Amino acid sequence: MAIDRGIRIITFFKLLKGILLFGSGVGLLNLLHKDVADRVMQWINILHVDPDNRYIQNLLVKASIVNERQLKELSVGSFFYAGLLLTEGAALLMQKRWAKYFTVIVTASFIPLELWELTERFSVAKLVVIAVNVAIVWYLVVRIKRD
Repeated sequence: MAIDRGIRIITFFKLLKGILLFGSGVGLLNLLHKDVADRVMQWINILHVDPDNRYIQNLLVKASIVNERQLKELSVGSFFYAGLLLTEGAALLMQKRWAKYFTVIVTASFIPLELWELTERFSVAKLVVIAVNVAIVWYLVVRIKRD
C-alpha cells in the first residue's frame, strides 16, 4: 500500500530533523575540551559573516560562557530528541500501525513547551514551528480517525 502524500511529507520532515539533530549532537561533543568562542569565531571568518553584527555578537557572548557540562547536556538532549524523531520517521516510512499514534503523542507533548517558550521570548520562527507541529498533529488525528 502506498504512503499518503501528507504522511510522506511528515515522514521526511521528521527524518530530516532527526538527522540534523543527530549531527548537532555530534558537533556539540566535538566542542568538548575546546574554546567554543574561538571555534565560533573561526566559523564566522570562514563564512565571511560580519563579526560586528549584533546577532553574531550575542552568539559570541553565549559561546564564551558555555561550559563542558552544558555542552554534554545539550548533546544528550540532541541525541534523545533525534532518536525520537528518527523513530517517528522510520516507523511512518515502514507504515507501522502504531507510528501515527506515536507521532501524535510525541509531537503534541512538545506543543505546551513550545507555547511557553513563545510567551517567554516571541519570535516568528517559534510561531512557525508551533503551527507546523499543530498541523502535523491535526493531520495525523484526522488520518487516524479516517483509517
